Amino acid sequence: MPSLGRLHLITDTRPGRDPLAVLRAVLPVARTELVVQVRVEDTATDREAYDLARRVVGLCAPYGVTCLVNDRLHVALAAGAAGGHVGADDLPVDAARRVLGPDSVLGATAREPVSAVAAVNAGASYLGVGPCHATTTKDGLPPAIGAAGVRAVVEAVNVPVIAIGGVTAEGVPALRAAGAYGVALVGALSGAADPACVAAELLRGLSC
Repeated sequence: MPSLGRLHLITDTRPGRDPLAVLRAVLPVARTELVVQVRVEDTATDREAYDLARRVVGLCAPYGVTCLVNDRLHVALAAGAAGGHVGADDLPVDAARRVLGPDSVLGATAREPVSAVAAVNAGASYLGVGPCHATTTKDGLPPAIGAAGVRAVVEAVNVPVIAIGGVTAEGVPALRAAGAYGVALVGALSGAADPACVAAELLRGLSC
């Protein structure tokens, strides 16, 4: 199974954003500490998701960076990604594991210890936990759980916990102190004037 980096970049395909430009800027800085999660809008076709995933996989390969596809596991397999990530409304974790096979990376979303333990028992390689703070990059999210909520999940499972939702470089130390293995971001990188600089700052916080 591929190693898991601490900095997860989730592609931002909202109008006016260029996920590939952001990725090109971040790759030389983060290298193997980076994981890229290809996420597209619900309205995107499978062909559009596949085309983006193939381009991301191609950019990541020279750096040895793990590439995952969120939600659409058939696209992950077709594009040659290292695995996928499923949320509450996607395939159940045990079914997702059967689709991807035993050697792929499989992330699952959780926000409290009970669902976190269930996801790990069903085959999750790591957990995306949050939202940690309020965020505008995804609609319909539940209330933020804060660093204390992250800690509760960390103490319940034995897989890496990736904190997500409103993460900033300033907030990374508190999340690391709560036991988070890494962080996942969308807007903090895609909306930055200098994504490489932000990535470097995030990595400094993650190394503490």
